[in-house]
Amino acid sequence: MCSFKWLKCLILLWIAFEGTGAILSSDPLVVEIPNGKLRGKDNGHYFSYESIPYAEPPTGELRLEAPQPYSHHWTDVFDATQPQVGCLQWNQFRPEGRMLEGNEDCLTLSIYKPKNESRSTFPVVVVIHGGAFMFGSAALYGHEYIMREGTVILVKINYRVGPLGFASTGDRDLPGNYGLKDQRLALRWIKENIASFGGMPDNIVVIGHSAGGASAHLQLLHEDFSHLARAAVSVSGNALDPWVVQQGGRGRAFELGRILGCGQTSDSAELKNCLKAKPASEVVSAVRSFLVFSYVPFSVFGPVVEPRDAPEAFLTQHPIDVIKSGKFAQVPWVVTYTTEDGGYNAAQLLEKNKTTGETWIEKLNDRWFDWAPYLLFYRDSKETVWDMDELSRKLRQQYLGDRRFSVESYWDLQRMFTDILFKNSVPSSIDLHRKYGKSPVYSFVYDNPSVSGVGQVLSNRTDIYFGTVHGDDFFLIFDDLPLRANIRPDEEIITRNFIKMLEDFALDERGALRFGECDFQNNLDSKQYQVLRITQSGCQNEQYEQLP
Repeated sequence: MCSFKWLKCLILLWIAFEGTGAILSSDPLVVEIPNGKLRGKDNGHYFSYESIPYAEPPTGELRLEAPQPYSHHWTDVFDATQPQVGCLQWNQFRPEGRMLEGNEDCLTLSIYKPKNESRSTFPVVVVIHGGAFMFGSAALYGHEYIMREGTVILVKINYRVGPLGFASTGDRDLPGNYGLKDQRLALRWIKENIASFGGMPDNIVVIGHSAGGASAHLQLLHEDFSHLARAAVSVSGNALDPWVVQQGGRGRAFELGRILGCGQTSDSAELKNCLKAKPASEVVSAVRSFLVFSYVPFSVFGPVVEPRDAPEAFLTQHPIDVIKSGKFAQVPWVVTYTTEDGGYNAAQLLEKNKTTGETWIEKLNDRWFDWAPYLLFYRDSKETVWDMDELSRKLRQQYLGDRRFSVESYWDLQRMFTDILFKNSVPSSIDLHRKYGKSPVYSFVYDNPSVSGVGQVLSNRTDIYFGTVHGDDFFLIFDDLPLRANIRPDEEIITRNFIKMLEDFALDERGALRFGECDFQNNLDSKQYQVLRITQSGCQNEQYEQLP
């Protein structure tokens, strides 16, 4: 009898123990991946797992090298509750004297999972941050809007920027594109590990804005991107924009070395060793020596075409030639712009000198031929100064005629920047993809000005009407408080439509795309450009022989 009681007690204890174990193993804050266990944070209506390393720290001998997969195994539970810290950078949006920020050890990603009792798995949205390949970080893009909807898992990735991410001598010793290689490794990590967090590894959509949009396009130009994601969205930035893949990288890399005291070497390996030996803060701070005025050119170090013999080369042909070869991922792609995208670049010219009250736009009248090639990124693509001056003269005449640069003619300058830096590449890329590709190609233009945004921040003015500027659409998906303190009721509707669009895009096996009540029209088999226009009052499909 006694033994029976003891046996009963043991059984009850075993059941209790197993029940406790089951509770512990189902704890949503603890996730196990090949590196070990990590613990996230409960944020009320969503869980977050932040600052997870996907690569070894790119420091010491790993500086200016392709990223190495993170190999450390955690013996304790990894603390995934710390916010991401951006990569070391010279940040345009920071005040003078505090533009240097971030850490060199920065190759991490963060995962945000909604609480939703009706489902246990979710499609996945991966966001690649913008910042002209020079600055920016994953942490700057908010996730509250997306988590509020509760329908997708969001992943935000950091990657190297500026000289540490893109310095290149154009040969195998210092090939460049380290930031793009970081992104690619992060995408592989997500594909392999996201199921542990409740994500659907076969239902991933990659989206980026500005340099992030160009990055999404460049990632798509790898054939095996189709194994990493179902679709890509390039918002106000694609691989054909003139500021993306530039010439002259070799000269800038050796000039970087000269500025840092590496001497007049012409040997890439010697330069690389010297740059590895310098404090990372000094390497990044050297960016200021490349700026002609303000933050111009806005992208000094960026993607380059690497030699074919470069180890782990990312891009060995210009994007145009890659598309023409047909050897790119056949997945649905979206390419977009805003009606006044160029306000990002033009607005800073309206800033007043604190001492004289003079604006940069007024100085353009005397410095146009000196500054235009830097502002519009054709300095390294022209063979002679005469060629540069001729194009500068032509552009000024085309957009301003005989008028002077001034606050009154600002909108014409902004239109020039919109066309050259963001808009003209959209029909060009659509033409190439529909000729040499097989997957859907969609496009939208966002035409709905915000109350405040990039234009007001960079110009430090509220007396100018900027229109629909760079980021006015993207920051309705990923909230950015410094740029968008609040949104209007019509923008709330647009926010939900954008997030629903991404969710459906990740799930739809046909690659169809829908925004609100509007079905996107595929450009693949169309002679006209099929563009969805999104405005305050809704959306409508438009067809053009030439984009307006």
